[in-house]
Amino acid sequence: MKLDLLTPVEGSVKKRKRVGRGPGSGLGRSSGRGDKGAGQRSGFKRRPWFEGGQMSLARRLPKRGFTNIFKKEFQIVNLERIELLGLVTIGPEEMFNNGLIKSTMKPVKILGNGSLKTKIAITATSFSESAKLKIEKAGGTAIEA
Repeated sequence: MKLDLLTPVEGSVKKRKRVGRGPGSGLGRSSGRGDKGAGQRSGFKRRPWFEGGQMSLARRLPKRGFTNIFKKEFQIVNLERIELLGLVTIGPEEMFNNGLIKSTMKPVKILGNGSLKTKIAITATSFSESAKLKIEKAGGTAIEA
């Protein structure tokens, strides 16, 4: 095999556009740039979000509400998931190791979805009222940390 004998696969090389070479080329007169305006001038750089002078998307969308920067983002765990583990005591570390939460550093909230039949001591950042009732009804303890 010699480098000077290599040829590209058919269809992989596209012919170069010869712009501004007369009306027969299909790209004569204004060279495919349209008539007048900044887009036709040399040196024009179109921003990725430019919409041709149309009202931009950011300005068309309504500004509504606000974002509370002090909002606490909880990792949610339901009682039915804790019941399946079959542990006597459970905290954020055990929840992380069993894949119930993604991080031990973020706050954890226990919700009361499902039923609890065994006595479990659960440690978490906060509990819903129904979760607390179900844990205490089963003889367990809900420890807020």
